Parts: sequence; C-alpha cells; structure tokens
Amino acid sequence: MQSVRDRRQFLGQCALGSAMAAGGWWTGTNSVQAIEPIPRSGSSRFVFSLAAYSYRNLLKGKAAKLTLADFVDDCAAFQLDGTELTSYYFPQEITTEYIYALKQRCFRQGLDISGTAVGNDFGHPDSAQRKGQITHVKKWVDYAEMLGAPVIRIFAGKSKKGSTPQQSHSLMVAAIEECCAYAGEHGVHLALENHGGPTSTAAGLMAFVRDVKSPWFGINLDTGNFHTEDIYGDLEKVAPYCLNVQVKVTVSGPDRVKKPSDLKRLASMLRAANYRGYIVLEYEENGDPRTECRKYLSQLRSAFA
Repeated sequence: MQSVRDRRQFLGQCALGSAMAAGGWWTGTNSVQAIEPIPRSGSSRFVFSLAAYSYRNLLKGKAAKLTLADFVDDCAAFQLDGTELTSYYFPQEITTEYIYALKQRCFRQGLDISGTAVGNDFGHPDSAQRKGQITHVKKWVDYAEMLGAPVIRIFAGKSKKGSTPQQSHSLMVAAIEECCAYAGEHGVHLALENHGGPTSTAAGLMAFVRDVKSPWFGINLDTGNFHTEDIYGDLEKVAPYCLNVQVKVTVSGPDRVKKPSDLKRLASMLRAANYRGYIVLEYEENGDPRTECRKYLSQLRSAFA
C-alpha cells in the first residue's frame, strides 16, 4: 500500500492536473490537504455479490423476461452473500409495499442487499436541472434506507458545453456534498464510480476524494472503467478509498481492445489496500448472464480465496 508520503505526492499531482485542465489554479485552495485511506481493522476480507445490471437485457422494458425478484432468487442459487439492486430495474412507480416485499425476499433467501446504484449527472450548470438530479439521488437515499442498503453507487456527471472543467468540478462537488449530508442523516454511504468524464482517470477521481468533505463519501471502484496505459496501477492508486468494488471480466486500454481481467492481480491489489467488503460482479459481456455469471463468480471466488 502507498506510504503517506506517496499519497501526498499523488494528491498534489491530482490538484495540479485538475488545475491545468481547468486553465488555472483552483480558487481558494492554497495547498493540497492529504487524506488517509478508509480505516479498517484486521486483515482484508471479501464477500460476494452480483449487480442487477448484469441482467440488464432480461430486466428492462415492458416485455422483460425477469423481475428483480427473479434476479434475487438467482443470486441465492449462486450461493452469494449479497445482491446489488440497481435502481434502473425497479418499477416506475415504487411503493413502500414493493420495497418491503423485495427486502423480505432477500432476507428469506439469506442475502444482504449489498447496495444499489443510480444514474445521475451533477454537471448541469442550470440550477433547476442540477436540483432535479440532487432530488433523484436523495429519493434513492430514502429507498436505500428502507431496503437496508448501506451504499449507493453515484456518478459525477459530464462537463457541459460552456462550462470549464473547474466550473463543472465545483458544481459536482457541491451537489455530492449536499447529497452526502442527506445520506448521512439516513445512514447511507455514497460511492462515486470511475465512470468517464472527470472520473476517467485516477487523478480525476482522486480530485473528488480530496474535495468532497463528508465521512459518508468514498469510491465505487469499477475495475473495467479505466482505459489508460497503466490500468492496474491506476486502480491500485484509488483502491484504499473504496467503499464498494465492482469487478468487470474484461479491461481495455486506450485502444479499447478487450482483454480478460487479471482477477488474481485485482485480489492482490485489494488485499494490499486492506479492503474489507463486497466484491460485486458486474457482467457486461454478450453471453447469457444466467450462465456466464455463475461461471465468473466461481472464478472470482477462486481468485479472491
């Protein structure tokens, strides 16, 4: 794991890189405050979950072949510890009765609800649009609390036409902090995913870790979303700040040519970061997820044993 000095140096580089990208220095920031990794007692420990996004082609649309309840049953059949209930596949009208029935089903199947995930964009300079995105995330904080889900995967969003990177970053940080303040009141963490735009690099993602001031904030590490020259090196830099880990079965560099993920290397990296928590398979390939997820979960368990 990186030393404190290494982390300070890296965070300083994050600040410098962000400022240069914005065409100037951050206003009001005279120095980079070093942050420490998420403190965890004991050695690393891994438990396993599956993201409902893996079943996206079976769960979406009016003619969906499966429901979230069916997905939960498959997670139990796969002998998982948890299930990640992605928000996209809930009914358009979500009732208390629906949430509690789904929560009951998970409990009776012996599954934690390891988390949920929303699609949001905090990069809108228009205050009404950004407020709508904030309201959406807060609504899902309420749902997560009802479900007993400890964490929600969020996005930063995209920089919009007419906004500088610095302006977009400030808008995103402010929105995340507002949502984190609300989430903390409900006992829910918000985990920012490396998901393109300003979070497409380790330095970009760490700029948010540096600037968002909340004990309810951390990283949702998606192992397939850095398309850099040194994918595993960049994943290693941000791993100590993870609240949740989503593992893809492939990675791709700047050329976007897919290669099988080195699962053992990911496991070694997360052990070095003393990560204790869920390893969530998020299957994005084109095979039948009901067959392929079982296969890849077996590989994950073996690699992380």
